[in-house]
Amino acid sequence: MLKAVIFDDEYIVLQGLQMMIDWSKYGIELVGTATNGFAAIDLVETHSPDIVFTDIRMPGMDGLQVVEKILACAPEIICIVFSGFNEFEYVKKALKLGVSDYLEKPITIPMMEETLKRTLEKINEQKKVLSLKETLEDSRNVLIEKAALDLLLQGEEAALDLLLQGEEAALDLLLQGEEALPRWRNSFGEELNDIVGVTVLALSERIPDIPSHSSYFSLYLRNGKEHLLVIFHFQKDSSELLKELLYLPGQHGITVGSGRTYQYLTDAVKSYKEAQQALRYGQFMEQGEWTRFEEIGENPNIPGDLSEQEEAIIFYLRTGDKSGLLRQLNEFINKVQTQRLNPDVIEREILKLIYLGLEVAKETGEDVSTITQRNYLPHIEIRMLNTKEKMFSWLKDQMEMIMDWFLQVRRDKKHEAVEKASKYIEKNLSNDLTLQEVAEYVGMNTTYFSLLFKEEMKLSYIKYVTKLRMERAKVLLREGYKVADVSEKVGYHTYRHFSELFKKQVGVNPGQYRDSF
Repeated sequence: MLKAVIFDDEYIVLQGLQMMIDWSKYGIELVGTATNGFAAIDLVETHSPDIVFTDIRMPGMDGLQVVEKILACAPEIICIVFSGFNEFEYVKKALKLGVSDYLEKPITIPMMEETLKRTLEKINEQKKVLSLKETLEDSRNVLIEKAALDLLLQGEEAALDLLLQGEEAALDLLLQGEEALPRWRNSFGEELNDIVGVTVLALSERIPDIPSHSSYFSLYLRNGKEHLLVIFHFQKDSSELLKELLYLPGQHGITVGSGRTYQYLTDAVKSYKEAQQALRYGQFMEQGEWTRFEEIGENPNIPGDLSEQEEAIIFYLRTGDKSGLLRQLNEFINKVQTQRLNPDVIEREILKLIYLGLEVAKETGEDVSTITQRNYLPHIEIRMLNTKEKMFSWLKDQMEMIMDWFLQVRRDKKHEAVEKASKYIEKNLSNDLTLQEVAEYVGMNTTYFSLLFKEEMKLSYIKYVTKLRMERAKVLLREGYKVADVSEKVGYHTYRHFSELFKKQVGVNPGQYRDSF
């Protein structure tokens, strides 16, 4: 059922429209009325109506100002203006703002019923157009899905193929057995040349596709058990995309991991791997949130081209999962043994794991020379081992030693570091408080700090900050502050995001919560 609101400072008009119109007959629920502009805005924030009826002359903020503010935040809302002033300037300004209809007072029942019929016809037309667009987008997605998956899995080679221009190049490609370019050219057409960036998101499960926009095109892909969302950017400004992504986890109850945005399609594979990592850490943290690769902290001393096995070993080290680490080391050893590698290659692969482990240990901010009581030179020690079995046993001993040191540092330092971070968070709660900023404040790598914080507080960083902000918001709302003002005071710069989070945490909209006091 559609929702409508009415704003007018004349009591008799409000009562008349409420009582004399059979709203349910038109599939509409009248969810509220207001007699001034400020109360009108609060009502819209609380109920998110589909249709707004408003008088022009109201105290506090006139109807046109109300309409302007509403349509700036939610252009899909249908606004209908009425006034007793038959002046051309009012009409012109109202139409310029994007109102759907303009009615002169006095408002009669037949006039309202005719307006409602026109409004419903407009809404139905909008739904038909939207449905047609979605059908076309679905067809388009089928055409380009495999090409996009090739782009992620084959990386630079597939991307270069996609960027080849001209019929001659396409013919060469076909003769070589590649089909990526024709698929992309048929579906994207000239838009292929307009792509200025690509971002990959990894999802914990399938969701409805996010709506595409003039600034980006989104494509859902399935790769085995992986759920991926690939965003192709047509503009460098990502503000519209960010609006959609902010609400994605909360609306669908999923965890999202995103890679960085890259200018060239050749780098889509990098964003894909980063998204996988971000999702993995996000799921470990039980966030049910959007985890950015930038937020889990890139360690510049760890190569970006690690194998899945190497990434898994780093993950188990960071999360303090000793049994998982040993299990992964056994898998690594079994894989090396089946490949029948020569001793030099085995030595190199083992040393790589040891030095990766030491780099992870450095993320604590502590001096890793304290891991052993001697001058630790792994590349010399391993040369003294003359069999594969001795090398593998030595590898396990070294990684266990690093893990035990890591866990000891965590036990000794976590309370002090998290307590320092908590005070900083409370002091700066109204700011755009990123995980990276707090981690830098306590002198730790971002990923390590986020895991430490979760272990100590039993809540992820995101959920902890959200909980604090909601508690402060409840205090401010009970004191009578407006929803939009409270949103800014607790660090959210869009009241829509704040309202959704508040309702999820508290059970009611912030406006309803405030009114109950």
